[in-house]
Amino acid sequence: MDVHEDTQNNLVTATFELPGLKKEDVNIDIQNNTLRVSGEARQDAERDEHGYHVRERRFGRFARTVPLPQGVKVGGLSAR
Repeated sequence: MDVHEDTQNNLVTATFELPGLKKEDVNIDIQNNTLRVSGEARQDAERDEHGYHVRERRFGRFARTVPLPQGVKVGGLSAR
């Protein structure tokens, strides 16, 4: 997570890198001057390796909260 505050323009930008996740797997919410980014990662991969069938699964929930300055106005939230 990268957070940048531009005090001259009263602008805060938070950037999150969430490799392997789709937009549908990520929730972005603001309540009580707190930005919360949460979601669930699910990966399931199969392959054959040297005569063995390999199947790997990885699951996990995550959440990150960032306190926002008092009186902040939300201009736009987006997941790309």
